[in-house]
Amino acid sequence: MLDPITSLLCNFPLAYSLLLSSFTATLTYDTLRFGEFEDFPETSEPVWILGKEYNALTEKDDILSDVTSRLWFTYRKNFPPIGGTGPTSDTGWGCMLRCGQMILGEALMRRHLGRDWRWARGQKQREEYISILNAFIDKKDSYYSIHQIAQMGVGEGKPIGQWYGPNTVAQVLKKLAVFDTWSRLVVHVAMDNTVVIEEIKLLCMPWLDVAGACVESEGVGELNGCLEGACALTEEETPLWKPLVLLIPLRLGLSDINEAYIETLKQCFMLPQSLGVIGGKPNSAHYFIGFVGEELIYLDPHTTQPAVEPSEDGQVLDEMYHCQHPPCRMHICELDPSIAAGFFCRTEDEFDDWCMRIRRVCLLKLIHFNIFFPFLCVDTHFADFSDSDRLERFFDSEDEEFEILSL
Repeated sequence: MLDPITSLLCNFPLAYSLLLSSFTATLTYDTLRFGEFEDFPETSEPVWILGKEYNALTEKDDILSDVTSRLWFTYRKNFPPIGGTGPTSDTGWGCMLRCGQMILGEALMRRHLGRDWRWARGQKQREEYISILNAFIDKKDSYYSIHQIAQMGVGEGKPIGQWYGPNTVAQVLKKLAVFDTWSRLVVHVAMDNTVVIEEIKLLCMPWLDVAGACVESEGVGELNGCLEGACALTEEETPLWKPLVLLIPLRLGLSDINEAYIETLKQCFMLPQSLGVIGGKPNSAHYFIGFVGEELIYLDPHTTQPAVEPSEDGQVLDEMYHCQHPPCRMHICELDPSIAAGFFCRTEDEFDDWCMRIRRVCLLKLIHFNIFFPFLCVDTHFADFSDSDRLERFFDSEDEEFEILSL
């Protein structure tokens, strides 16, 4: 005689199918951890991970260690209700929010630990690392928790529980970073695909603006006296350069990515300042950290794990925040054209170096494709806007989340 559950499944195949569908859509961590994953390819083509080049034939362990060391934020369940009465899980709607956490988490790791820091299971962690993790714990008083992002998104016109686009999450992260007095980041979202050097330098070096105000009020002759007096700023009060997180929302095509942008997109992952790209497929966000050949390498937030509660001493069970299997890959042509690229410049020299590298990429692509890339023009003093004036946008969009590239 069949037991009741088996009988139910036999008599209701549709219900069984729906049950399986629900199960695969919301995997637990244990299921994912012991599942089968495609191994990293044996290829002679270079592998690029956030500005670092690897050889897949001789450095596979180094590749996997680098990927594992990135912070991996996924769906969570059973966290405190958002807003006190809202959802207790972000499964099905929070993937872009989690990708936003990952790209900002990478910036915080660069800021406090450096690009070469590596995570290993069971090792004693630095205090800075624990502080970074605590900034993302799923509770209302963490700087970058799902609670803070979801509630701040209401001001961007996104009700709690609604899916975000790349630009929306970038704008929310910009607002939240203001409250992070420990990291003291400047998060700048470059709209209209244009980065203006003077604007960014005033944001990252606010003392320049203060000095200018002093000059206007006291006169040029009083500059030294003014800076030594009321307008003096010590390095402890205002550092010479506030670390920059630069997010650039882009649209690289209509419904599919325009192949003209593929090589330039790859170049972004090769820059040492790269924080990767947030994007994905329609209504399914991923955090892209590199590429090999024509495949993008990414971390996937679509795994539901239980919420984590720090211990009394602030320590966090951190294994669930690191992807310990070969990373996911997808062909670059499958990428949804709406993305946001991220870059981190810890110092002014790094920002100047980024500008130099971007100009070089822009020049190569301009010659090769005869295409104007407005998101690669970085200085109002020398950027040639005559081309953009002559060239019309090849499409328009009513979607406020995306800024459109011009051809």
